[in-house]
Amino acid sequence: MSGPASTHTDPNPSSSHIMGVYSRPTLAFERGVGVRLYSTEGDEYLDCVAGIAVNGLGHAHPKLVQALKDQGEKLWHVSNIYRIPEQEALAARLCDETFADVVFFTNSGTEAIELALKAARKYHAKDAPERIDVITFEGAFHGRSYAAVNAGGNPAYLEGFGPRLPGYINLPFGDMEALKAAVGPTTAAVMLEPVQGEGGARAFSDQDLRAIRRLCDEAGALLIFDEIQCGMGRTGKLFACEWARVEPDIMTVAKALGGGFPVGACLATDKAASGMTVGTHGSTYGGNPLAMAVGLAAFNEVSKPETLEHVRQVAGYFSQQLSGLKDRYPDVIAEVRGKGLLIGLKLIPNNREFMALARDQRLLIAGGGENCVRLLPALIMTVDEAREVVEKLEAACRAARAQAAAPAGAAG
Repeated sequence: MSGPASTHTDPNPSSSHIMGVYSRPTLAFERGVGVRLYSTEGDEYLDCVAGIAVNGLGHAHPKLVQALKDQGEKLWHVSNIYRIPEQEALAARLCDETFADVVFFTNSGTEAIELALKAARKYHAKDAPERIDVITFEGAFHGRSYAAVNAGGNPAYLEGFGPRLPGYINLPFGDMEALKAAVGPTTAAVMLEPVQGEGGARAFSDQDLRAIRRLCDEAGALLIFDEIQCGMGRTGKLFACEWARVEPDIMTVAKALGGGFPVGACLATDKAASGMTVGTHGSTYGGNPLAMAVGLAAFNEVSKPETLEHVRQVAGYFSQQLSGLKDRYPDVIAEVRGKGLLIGLKLIPNNREFMALARDQRLLIAGGGENCVRLLPALIMTVDEAREVVEKLEAACRAARAQAAAPAGAAG
């Protein structure tokens, strides 16, 4: 079929039919095992991206592979017009381990956020319909749907998509005085990531999380935690809010919940979900038997006390070693951030250029806000593998230092 010439600028001709919304290297992978990926060129990489914190149990984890095979031979999809026993099993596990009474399953984190926003407003609709405002914090990333980008408030994600939606208030990160001033009679909910991911691996203090919980209670507003990236064991607790002993009214989960298979969930108390009655929401694919089988296998593995203890041990090693790396390369690393295995390095050189230097060392790391790079390794990474990560990061730091010292215009 003939038509207008493509405006896609990807130098790889085989990508010419992919919508050009990603800026990415030409690197492609054909298989993965544990914390390692193998490119189509045959090169081995140490993976500290894990599909953006999705592959919590690494690549091709045998228990997840077996769950997928077993369910794949039985039943994939029936839609939510029927009961799905696999949903009920995973929902029971989630509720047993958290504050929640009820769960709705989605295909992604963005969809879980959409439901959280709808549920918060619907909760107030009968007795206080004026309560529509959702308060969030700068640096937040809540997804790419229209409501989610309005909630996140990032101008770069809002530009060109028409007028902003009403009812979203974005405050400076961690500004408790601004929050106290903003919460009022039109507030439906406060929504935040206990540890921001894309925003630069910034963690709310336990003290602030407890204060936000009290403020919501006093104001009659709901508290929503977005644990899509920081949940599912990544901080060394099953969910990051457990460190502060704070329970939300609604919580969104995804990414590692499926261990690589698309699964999301919105968890809520009976009270917070009281407005979500028959017909108010739905999903064709959400919670299908295939997704639920893999999700249950992943949840059972991640929630083991020994898995969470292992995360804390490896995170402690990273914390110590990365602090030393910062001391040795203060011209490269300005700050070490994050919690558990959601690690941020705030850089002095450009973070995208540093990611390329890390790739030269066969190390994959993710970008982040405030000129950060993120380390999001699988929860199964060993201390020996973490040592290898630090060695590769040090080599990237040496390269960044040499690059900065090179005369302007020098080649290489």
